[in-house]
Amino acid sequence: MLERSLIMSDVLYVLKYGFVYEDPVPCKQTPGCYRYAIESTTPNSGNRTVRVIVVPDVENGNNIKIVTVMWKDEE
Repeated sequence: MLERSLIMSDVLYVLKYGFVYEDPVPCKQTPGCYRYAIESTTPNSGNRTVRVIVVPDVENGNNIKIVTVMWKDEE
């Protein structure tokens, strides 16, 4: 996040207000889990879209693992 000049409030904003536009991708390391790409602009992003890749883990409680945070236009 530091390398991309993103802050934690950007991540929280995307998790709260973002949308999943693509189908989930199965995780290679954890069978039965899927990775989701959540996207949204944030108040700090200057009209750029932030993408947060997450893996929900509902079997061990309502947990979510944040894999990475990136600018959508820098894939």
